[in-house]
Amino acid sequence: MYAAFKEAKAKEIEVLLRRQKCGTLLPKQLKRPDFRAALQKKSVSIIAEFKQASPSLGVIRSDLMVEDCARIYEEHGAAAMSILTEERFFQGSISFLERAAKVCGLALLRKDFLFEEVQVLATAETSAQAFLLIVGLLDDVAKLRRLRELGEEYGLCAVVEVNNAEELRDARKSGAKIIQVNARNLQTLDVDCRLPLELIKQYPPRDGEMWICASGIKVADQILAAKEAGYQACLVGTTLMQSNDIGLALDRLLEGQC
Repeated sequence: MYAAFKEAKAKEIEVLLRRQKCGTLLPKQLKRPDFRAALQKKSVSIIAEFKQASPSLGVIRSDLMVEDCARIYEEHGAAAMSILTEERFFQGSISFLERAAKVCGLALLRKDFLFEEVQVLATAETSAQAFLLIVGLLDDVAKLRRLRELGEEYGLCAVVEVNNAEELRDARKSGAKIIQVNARNLQTLDVDCRLPLELIKQYPPRDGEMWICASGIKVADQILAAKEAGYQACLVGTTLMQSNDIGLALDRLLEGQC
């Protein structure tokens, strides 16, 4: 799937490169709220996600706008909001970041397939506080470090995603401090909910690292298990987006109700 994900971003990258050449790609030198600090306010925080579709499920939800979810997530206690901005597979848009920022004060994570410097610069044009870097998509420790450091120059936090021990090793080599373990293998799209718990047990967080557990979370017991394993945050998307009442679904995850 990685080749398909990269191909889907080709035209967007071409446009960004032309903007950069013309001097119209203008990343903001903002003093952004600290994404990491937002996740440290609770013993385990929830990053609530907005996504309208996915490669594995197709269309998930089309009746909710990003503004609706942003307001509800903030009202019901999410620590941060993850927003899918990829267009082909997730029906996202980078404009969702600004639309959410206008109606809520949540820390915002741009979730997309980012592997070129101009994509990081485009993220810095927005009010996002963090952006996702997927180790398997980059497959180059030096470039992973370069993209992370570029984002940090503009006040952005890099959330570096791994799916196995080898990718974790590369993430650490790159200097990553926020590590997200995805239970979903992005090559096969299969989900193994045991994987994040096993990986953190085998390779415990080092000093200064924050770990996020992502994908496959459906009930409060999984949040508790992640917390006990050492995760400081959990990213929940499909479970919330598929709920008839996303506020109530978030309440149940946060309050320990199954």
